Amino acid sequence: MDILERSYPGRRAELKRAILRAGLECFNAQGIEATTIEMIRSGSDTSVGAIYHHFGNKEGLVAALLFAAMEDQASLRQQYLATAQTPRDGVSALVLSYVDWVADQPEWARYQFNARFVVANGPHKEELVARNRARNQQLQEWFARAGAGDKLTSLPYELVPSLIIGPAESYCRAWLSGRVASSPRVYRETLAEAAWRALGVA
Repeated sequence: MDILERSYPGRRAELKRAILRAGLECFNAQGIEATTIEMIRSGSDTSVGAIYHHFGNKEGLVAALLFAAMEDQASLRQQYLATAQTPRDGVSALVLSYVDWVADQPEWARYQFNARFVVANGPHKEELVARNRARNQQLQEWFARAGAGDKLTSLPYELVPSLIIGPAESYCRAWLSGRVASSPRVYRETLAEAAWRALGVA
């Protein structure tokens, strides 16, 4: 199943998935700001009324796509964390799951990078903040259970995800924009090691 089939399963959600697929294609091709509801309507072969019925407005559609991407990424992250035993394993799981998701879902990753700022400054910003807060809380609890040690737990926890994912995100952005040719998978272990060192944990 693709991301939309996992997020919106079943025959009753077929139209919603069609609208979201058209939206993803238009937003990536034209840019979020330049994309109109009419473009999405044409791409999904539906009515403007159906789009507004399911998503309220363009901002609702933008947010729905971003949240679907975030949920799919989180699902893969949890799969990797499920086999991690030590804090170092956990850091590696976060980086490897991030890199593998981007490599597997480049169009979604490209959209996610572009949509994050739009949603953060739009009517769905509070939901985005809540989702990010819940993610960070889950990670904090995981590292606490794994016995992360005083140095890691003493860091401001809002900083920890950036220290872990920062190098991987930077390289993935360069790859998605075509500035580098090698897939981020080539460097996944190196990026995981860099993340562990960035935390300064012995």
